[in-house]
Amino acid sequence: MARYKEAVCRLCRREGEKLFLKGEKCYTNKCPVEKRTYPPGQHGQGRRKATDYGMHLREKQKVRRMYGVLEKQFRRYYEVANRRPGVTGENLLQVLECRLDNIVYRMGFAPSRPAARQLVLHGHIRVNGRKVDIPSYEVRAGDIVAVKEGSRNIPLIKSSIEAAASRGVPEWLEVDWEQQTGKVLAVPTREQMDLAVQEHLIVEHYSR
Repeated sequence: MARYKEAVCRLCRREGEKLFLKGEKCYTNKCPVEKRTYPPGQHGQGRRKATDYGMHLREKQKVRRMYGVLEKQFRRYYEVANRRPGVTGENLLQVLECRLDNIVYRMGFAPSRPAARQLVLHGHIRVNGRKVDIPSYEVRAGDIVAVKEGSRNIPLIKSSIEAAASRGVPEWLEVDWEQQTGKVLAVPTREQMDLAVQEHLIVEHYSR
């Protein structure tokens, strides 16, 4: 299974904003994005003229890296979103938000999406009482997502829940942190997705 294995903070610096790939570090002043606000590499501090294509590409890359999805799979998500009724950009974000690894992260069981991906891959997560170890599994409204009973004392999960309890969860989710279970109340609307994303740029990029 192909995935990015290099320093993830470089991705945040390349996009010029926090993608929250390192958990609690992203909420502190140790975050590299706050220390170095320019892209990585020897030409990072040089001036580059922004083009329409460049803006479209950067927005697509930002969302793709945020959710930890490679290009081929991201393109498939776009095609699925384009076939569904409604606004394509909103459909795309809904598909990404309903990935199991993202749901685990949103519920506070993991400090970041990459960490949530690992929990799912290692079999620590249950959906409606059944083991699901596929990070891209699409969770639907009404599904119950829970940490496996034998995994509830994992330090990573416990510390993540403590941090998440102070920040809360999106309104389209319901979580019982004591039992380490959560329920997807509904597929989120665009207004419920707290994402600084201009999804129409992604649609324009693939519509070229």
